[in-house]
Amino acid sequence: MQRRRGLWLVFAVVLFGLAAWLMLSGQGEEETPPPPKVAFPYKLRPAERERMEKRRTYVTPVVDAGTVAQQPLRPSDPVLAALPRGKGKTAVVIEANAIRHSPIGELLLECLMNRGSKGLERFKQETGVDPLKDLDRLVITDNGVIVSGNFGDGKLKDLLAREGGTDYDYGDGARLFEAKPPPPPPEGRPRMIQPLRPSLGLWNNQMLVFGDTPEGVKEVIDRVEGRGPDEPPVISEGSTYGEMYGVLSTEQLKKLFPQEQQELAARLAEVAENVELHVDASSDFAMTAQVKGPNADKVTDLGKSLGGALSLARMKAQAEGEKELAQLLDFAKVKPDGDEFKLELAVPLDVIKQQLSFCREQQGAQDAKPQEATPTP
Repeated sequence: MQRRRGLWLVFAVVLFGLAAWLMLSGQGEEETPPPPKVAFPYKLRPAERERMEKRRTYVTPVVDAGTVAQQPLRPSDPVLAALPRGKGKTAVVIEANAIRHSPIGELLLECLMNRGSKGLERFKQETGVDPLKDLDRLVITDNGVIVSGNFGDGKLKDLLAREGGTDYDYGDGARLFEAKPPPPPPEGRPRMIQPLRPSLGLWNNQMLVFGDTPEGVKEVIDRVEGRGPDEPPVISEGSTYGEMYGVLSTEQLKKLFPQEQQELAARLAEVAENVELHVDASSDFAMTAQVKGPNADKVTDLGKSLGGALSLARMKAQAEGEKELAQLLDFAKVKPDGDEFKLELAVPLDVIKQQLSFCREQQGAQDAKPQEATPTP
């Protein structure tokens, strides 16, 4: 479970990590990059605002109105309500359905399907869930994973009940599935380290919650159903733009930096409170990472250093003929703004098509092979 979350988070910050690594290579005067042709995510667009409003589907039940007149409760997005609360927390939302229907998603899907779809069909038969149609969002947090979509098929519930040790109702609309405890070792033999088997909760047939412990899953359900803290979620409705978005704590970022970059990781943790991430994959792959901190001077210095390092790295890549790196750095720049700065990185769709062209080449070569004749019974 920890490994899966780590892989998703590495994917979420890989471009940010690349730029950070380049910062170590040297300092220099900031240079104005060529005007980008990529649209970066800065705010909610009309389609995203409409998506946001449609997701307000859940009204928290009122336990006891008493004698005091109650104000009508505003419907909320249950996925946002499930997110952690307070400072220093990590939550990254991946709009799986939106990416699936984007040009980049279509390219990736074509590549995967060319390599075989038997596993996908087997998964659909066993669970009744079609990942290409039933998944909506994937959320990665410090303590678990949340998946939203359509999970009402009876096959999935039967499978979870068989695989788990116990299952029971919890709260207003959830069912929890706890893993079976490992069997005791034979007498005289030491207990072996068992692989982590997460607890799981299914809420209202539309949200799967994976956690390391039953208590962690219950905390998520409590937040959805209004029994959590009064603090707002770490991601607000106004920040739900892009195909990937969220907040990365500096502590989580430090864990993702390799050992040789711990000096930079420590500096980033000292200067920044968190990093707000937005990725637009509707056409090109464009990312903005907004770094905020309480000390405006330190944030500005960090932004200038990073901008200068990116400019030097771009010139070096061009001089040494590193075409792919130069293409990436052509769209990389830093925009300082008081106590924060934005790091922008992008990969144009044409470049992505070039990188994925090997899939079509492999498929074409496979189609060109003569097919073996089927023996007659």
